[in-house]
Amino acid sequence: MSAEIILKALANESRLKILDWLKDPIKHFRPQVYGDLIIDGVCGIYIAEKLRLSAPTVSEHLRVLNHAGLIKGKRIRQWIFYKRDDKFIRESLQAISKQI
Repeated sequence: MSAEIILKALANESRLKILDWLKDPIKHFRPQVYGDLIIDGVCGIYIAEKLRLSAPTVSEHLRVLNHAGLIKGKRIRQWIFYKRDDKFIRESLQAISKQI
């Protein structure tokens, strides 16, 4: 993934909040009926509720983060659950810091 795509994904306050919350989902989100917060990730609906934004707006933020490789989505029933890709984030930040 290019540094430009990653940096653009990080250049938004809502997306930074999402990434921060996904570091410790148990602390930031209530228990889910389906999917484990740690193993499966957080349902996009819960993320939208916490951001207090519409589902389509949050869906676009999640799409940008996913496209940049910063998060991964997993379908359970009709919902998508998201979690950080910490290994990719770590490697990307190291690569970007070498370019600067």
